[in-house]
Amino acid sequence: MKKIALFAFLGIALAFSGCSKNEKNGEEKQANSKLPVFALIDSTEYDFGTIQEGAIVEHEFKFRNDGEYPLILNNISSSCGCTTPEWPKDPIGPKQTSSIKVRFDSKHKAGPQVKTITVYANTEPANTELRLKGIVNAAPQPAVADSTTAKK
Repeated sequence: MKKIALFAFLGIALAFSGCSKNEKNGEEKQANSKLPVFALIDSTEYDFGTIQEGAIVEHEFKFRNDGEYPLILNNISSSCGCTTPEWPKDPIGPKQTSSIKVRFDSKHKAGPQVKTITVYANTEPANTELRLKGIVNAAPQPAVADSTTAKK
């Protein structure tokens, strides 16, 4: 009899714990559905191809707020000081579009390049990564004058 009562008690306890988990999951889903959604219109990556060292590459990453509330871009950082982002400081309303302009200065950056731009916003997840990639051909080196001809 004690075993039956114990199993009944455990069964009721499990049922209640399952209900509270389902309620929490439902509340989380409802809260997440109301968050802004940072939705890129194009790709998260831009390949600028092959450029000559010293060239400046610019690209706009276009995005839309697919959420129900205003999207706020809190901050944007880049993996290198050679890459500078510009972004809207005002909230982006639901279903509105905007863009993040990224400028890469290839001075002293010869070889394959991959630059990461991290967007921090009031979204879930709280950050999104964008990438610029390509190859920078080294600038030709100036000819060095021969010391014997320079003295003549």
